[in-house]
Amino acid sequence: MIKLYTSTSCSSCRKAKAWLIEQRLPFEERDIITNPLTKEEIKNILSLTETGTDEIISIRSKVYEKLAIDFEELSLNELVVILAKYPRLLRRPLILDETRLLVGYNEEEIHQFTPREVRRVVSKQMTEKLILLEIEEQTYL
Repeated sequence: MIKLYTSTSCSSCRKAKAWLIEQRLPFEERDIITNPLTKEEIKNILSLTETGTDEIISIRSKVYEKLAIDFEELSLNELVVILAKYPRLLRRPLILDETRLLVGYNEEEIHQFTPREVRRVVSKQMTEKLILLEIEEQTYL
């Protein structure tokens, strides 16, 4: 199941939600400001990151500026406690399933959540269309 962690004021969150609905992909949405993540959920998100805290912490947030913490110096437990206490530190949306994490809305990268079988069919259809276009172009030359 895809999990979509959002906040109400986030336009990228609305885009991600609309895309998931348009693709008819089942997902659970949760506003992390009104319903903060548990420590276990934060650890799970961190385990899916490629670059660690740099990937999920919003350095443009007002909370980040006020805290003035060097996140690289924190232990994992200290980091988890801070992120649980200050959910606005997290970049949004956070889109994840059991094995993948996407931070923010990226129109190209969000396709990774489309089931593999669907991606294959779409890819095959696109290839067929490109071949037909190429044949049409050659006909007019």
